[in-house]
Amino acid sequence: MGEPVPTVIEFYSTTGEYGCFSNFSRHSIHLKGKRWATTEHYFQAQKFAGTAHEEAVRMCKRPSDAANMGRSRKLPLRRDWESVKDQIMLDALRAKFTQHDDLKAILLGTGDAKLVEHTANDSYWADGGDGSGKNRLGQLLMRLREELRSAE
Repeated sequence: MGEPVPTVIEFYSTTGEYGCFSNFSRHSIHLKGKRWATTEHYFQAQKFAGTAHEEAVRMCKRPSDAANMGRSRKLPLRRDWESVKDQIMLDALRAKFTQHDDLKAILLGTGDAKLVEHTANDSYWADGGDGSGKNRLGQLLMRLREELRSAE
């Protein structure tokens, strides 16, 4: 038996034991008939699904470039974004953790730990740095972990 799994696992950076939980981690996914360099590329591109901007985001060199392009309000955001963004994130995560067996093993290896994206930079996907955020990324990872566990 290795180290016991902590009851709360915080992640943010792509480095470290749980760096693969970051959407910036360099694990490509295949979705919508295309290869995406990271889940961040896919997620940000879906803000512009069906437009030339979707492909432009997909082709970004770095996940930070994709994020910056996706966050730019100079580009027309799809009208239904707020109602579909959680499902799009879940689709991206599901692709990542089913297309990479090593990542699936890491996620399943977290047991029943609470997964928390810990950063003051985001109070929707993360915990806002002080626990006041919604931690939607952590919640979706825990939901996916349950799905994967049930399927085993």
